[in-house]
Amino acid sequence: PAFRRFQRGYYRVYLPALAADWLQGPYLYKLYQHYRFLEGQIAILYVCGFASSVLFGLVSSSLVDRLGRKKSCVLFSLTYSICCLAKLSRDYLVLVAGRVLGGLSTALLFSAFEAWYVHEHVERYDFPTEWIAVTFSRAAFWNNVIAVGAGGVADFFAEWLGLGPVAPFMVSIPLLVLSGVFAVKNWDENHGKKRAFSKTCGDGLKCLLSDRRVLLLGTIQALFESVIYIFIFLWTPVLDPHGAPLGVVFSGFMAASMLGSSLYRLAVSKRYHLQPV
Repeated sequence: PAFRRFQRGYYRVYLPALAADWLQGPYLYKLYQHYRFLEGQIAILYVCGFASSVLFGLVSSSLVDRLGRKKSCVLFSLTYSICCLAKLSRDYLVLVAGRVLGGLSTALLFSAFEAWYVHEHVERYDFPTEWIAVTFSRAAFWNNVIAVGAGGVADFFAEWLGLGPVAPFMVSIPLLVLSGVFAVKNWDENHGKKRAFSKTCGDGLKCLLSDRRVLLLGTIQALFESVIYIFIFLWTPVLDPHGAPLGVVFSGFMAASMLGSSLYRLAVSKRYHLQPV
């Protein structure tokens, strides 16, 4: 029962944050198009977001450890809310700044929350370490469910209610506030070991170059992510001229992704014994 309560406390903060993130997926390109920006200008906005996510991703673990995991989760709520508010502006530089903040927020989303959970699970509560996988697998399941639902919710506010492509970004803000408030009220602070940033990067580079398998895996992952980012950029301008409901299409993509994950788990299960080689 104590573990279940601890899990629920984590999900109350993490799942609204994920929902806010997914809500912004279907209508980002459409919003920039609505503001009459050219395809090249929109591409630069996307690149700014991806590049800032890469740069902040390099320092996010050190930043989170020094600032504190709880404070970092609250910072995520604040920066992502400002990022959403920036979407109300038609000024190009404001939108660029919003994309940079979005990159920082993404880096925090995928580092601070899990780091906080692992520390609390092991250090404060001393639960068995194998239970960590239980929490994260359930979080992954609900992440997929939320992603599918987010497309329908975004479509409802943008198209059905006629509020336009900026509406999903405004709907994200209350969820981000909710996540931050729950973190402030219910979570205790914890910190990681303070390590020099240069040493962290040096250790990572040494690992990358000393093991050929790690280098190959990183290369394959980078190529795969490149294809995904091209797809993310192009799917809206390809489908939107044909009147496709973007939110519903987005939900379809997420449902297909969830199906793929389920099929993979089934394939490598004890029943089928297929190996990922």
